[in-house]
Amino acid sequence: MASSDEKFTRQTLTDIRVWSPSLFSLRCTRDAGYRFRAGQFARLGVRKADGSIVWRAYSMLSAPHDDYLEFFSIVVPDGEFTSELSRLQVGDELLVDKQAFGYLTLDRFPDGRDLWLIGTGTGLAPFLSILQDLEAWQRFERIVLVYSARDAGELAYQELIAELPQREWLEGAGSKLVYVPVVTREQVPGALNARVTTLIENGELERAAGLQLTPEHSRVMLCGNPQMIEDTRAVLKTRDMQLSLSRRPGAVAVENYW
Repeated sequence: MASSDEKFTRQTLTDIRVWSPSLFSLRCTRDAGYRFRAGQFARLGVRKADGSIVWRAYSMLSAPHDDYLEFFSIVVPDGEFTSELSRLQVGDELLVDKQAFGYLTLDRFPDGRDLWLIGTGTGLAPFLSILQDLEAWQRFERIVLVYSARDAGELAYQELIAELPQREWLEGAGSKLVYVPVVTREQVPGALNARVTTLIENGELERAAGLQLTPEHSRVMLCGNPQMIEDTRAVLKTRDMQLSLSRRPGAVAVENYW
């Protein structure tokens, strides 16, 4: 609930899941009037002991049709916001800005055959939102989800990723999904073991996906570590894959709220 002059609503935490010492998810109630597109982010507020409010941006991991909001967070040591956020418990209050933000949405691409979703760490969140919405499955012939983490213990949401293609409402379209896990700091069976940029440059990522990255057919979304985004954009640019802008459609979209 919120008074008419407030720019946020007061929501209640309903679930908290700890994935690793540095990663956790939280789920909260959703205001009936809150609207967003898959891939967008919310501004979340936590009230500190002194009464002040700290705000940060978090991509929605839940789908636009869910009756709750879910977020995926990293614990930043001594971070002003995540230190407060990680202390919250079920039943506590979470503030949510009334407006959703961001342009990491499928309308960035007017065309394309193959959708590549490349995320590191908590950058997985918007892609799971997109994959729980119908649009991507209707528009693209193949969808490649690339999820990179430092070690196997940080590969979260593996059950959801495995279960998602089996959902009845996809009516078999789940066969379009190729999942490519990447673990950079240890060898893990079934996962690639290198930085995303290296895997693109040496062709290993394309071999694992069974698809080529081309400006004609590929549409790539990047979310996660800012350095990964910058470096991957540079590698893709060498293949003539440009950033998609409102005035100039392209093959690459990124999230810049970090």
